Amino acid sequence: MPYHRDMTREGSGDAARPADDEESGSRAERKERTRRAILDAALALAADSNLMAISLRQVAKQVGVVPTAFYRHFGSLELLGLALVDESFRSLRLMLLDVWRHAPEYTDFIDGSLPIVAQHVRENRSHYQFIARERTAGPPRVREAIGHEIELITRELATDIARSGAAEQYSSADIGLLADLIVSFVVTMAERLVEDPDGEARTLEQARTQLRMLLVGALNWRSRGTWAT
Repeated sequence: MPYHRDMTREGSGDAARPADDEESGSRAERKERTRRAILDAALALAADSNLMAISLRQVAKQVGVVPTAFYRHFGSLELLGLALVDESFRSLRLMLLDVWRHAPEYTDFIDGSLPIVAQHVRENRSHYQFIARERTAGPPRVREAIGHEIELITRELATDIARSGAAEQYSSADIGLLADLIVSFVVTMAERLVEDPDGEARTLEQARTQLRMLLVGALNWRSRGTWAT
C-alpha cells in the first residue's frame, strides 16, 4: 500500500506538469503583452509633450490596468523611459554598424547609409520622436541614457575607422572627433526627418551634400605628427 500511494503521487505530479507549464507560459505571454502595451501607451501619451508631462495613472488608464499593475513591470516612469531608450537604440545601433561595416568606400557609406536611416526613421517614427524630445527635455536619467547610447555608437564607429586604411593619417583623438562628427550628423538628420516627414527627399539631398563636404575634409586631414617630412 505505501508503495502504491507513492506511485499515485508521482503519477499525479507528472500528469499535472504539462498543465502547469501551459499556465506558466500563458502568464508569461500575458505579462509580456501588458508590458508591451505600457511601452506603447507611454510613447503615444508623450508624443505631443514629453515623458515628464505624463503620469503613471494616465499610462495605466490607457492600457486598462490598475496602477499597481504598472509597478509590476516598471518601478517608475523614469524606469519605463530607460526601457524605451534601450528599445529605441537597439535596432538603430545594429542598423548603422551594419551599414558602416559593409561600406568599403566613403561614397558607399554616404549613398548606402542615408536611405537606410530614412527608412528606419519611417518605420520607427515614434521611437525617434521619443529620442528627439527626451534627449533635451526628459528626466535626468533618461537624458543620460540617451547620451550614453550615442556615445556607444560613436565609440563603435571610431573602432571601425581605426581598423580601416584611413586610420594611418589620424591620431586616436582625431579618430574619435571624426566619429563624433559623423554620429552627430546622423542624429541631426534623423531629427529633421522626424520633424518634417514630407520633406524627406529634400532632407536627404541636403544631408548627402553636407556629408560629402565633411568627408572630403576628413580624407585630406592629417593629424599632428603624421605629416610627411
